[in-house]
Amino acid sequence: MINAKPTLKSTLKALLYLAPLLIVTITFTIWPLISSFLMSFYTKYNYFTNQVKAMGGANFAYLWQNPDFHLAVRNTLVFVIGVVPLTVILSLGIALLLNQINWLSSFFRTIYFLPFVTSTVAISLVWNWIFHQDNGLLNALLGGSVDWLNDPHYSLTALIIVCVWRGLGFNIVLFLAGLNNIDNHYYQAAKLDGASAWQQFTNVTLPMLAPITVLITVNEIISSFKVFDQIYALFHGQAGPANADLTMMYYLYQKFYVEGQYPVAAASGVVLFIFIVIITGLAFWYFQRHSIKIWGRRS
Repeated sequence: MINAKPTLKSTLKALLYLAPLLIVTITFTIWPLISSFLMSFYTKYNYFTNQVKAMGGANFAYLWQNPDFHLAVRNTLVFVIGVVPLTVILSLGIALLLNQINWLSSFFRTIYFLPFVTSTVAISLVWNWIFHQDNGLLNALLGGSVDWLNDPHYSLTALIIVCVWRGLGFNIVLFLAGLNNIDNHYYQAAKLDGASAWQQFTNVTLPMLAPITVLITVNEIISSFKVFDQIYALFHGQAGPANADLTMMYYLYQKFYVEGQYPVAAASGVVLFIFIVIITGLAFWYFQRHSIKIWGRRS
């Protein structure tokens, strides 16, 4: 029966199937989140004996007054603003081009996807050569002599370039999947109505790609806030020249693993989590409002 109510036996059976996933999620996601949140309020704490002698908001007060954390927040926001729009727009543009050349689509799809599955260390070695001041490919193309990785004015730009390049492959594949799922009858109907190529793009393609665009944008926001390994590999374990590439995630790493200030690291993690929730929420809010115009109805 389609509308049959679940019985106790079927409910227990479902819970039994879900038990392994629930155990893993609770152990490696929920419990660490709760522990980190509690640790952020520890003011006198011995990490090795797990003894808490005092609690309070001193760690958050420290972050509020700490210039390095302010720099990390600024760099992170600049990085997110630089990476997310560029990645989404370039991914969509390349996907649209590949969708027009079906006979080479699979080849280029593989080429663009390779960076996504390639080791971060290997990618960083290649980009270190590309960004080299004297013998680098980028300076040769631009006809300049910019020290991309050692000049504080350019190092964050270099990091953005690397992360945008690496993020293209996966997003292109998603956009191509979305484009292939659009029924060609919509375009035929638009042509019969005299719609230009641009009108077809804005009134057919973009609306149909809205769910995938939301997914890609939110995923890019979250991953951009959590950027770490590219910084570590590209700048050889440093946060760039003069901390020019110090992000909130890298600040957390320094406080926890380098300086051993575990409660401060936990507090910075809580602040990072709040930033991600707020920015992601704003993105969903924007797309929800925008969807009124796209779909012609409230979602």
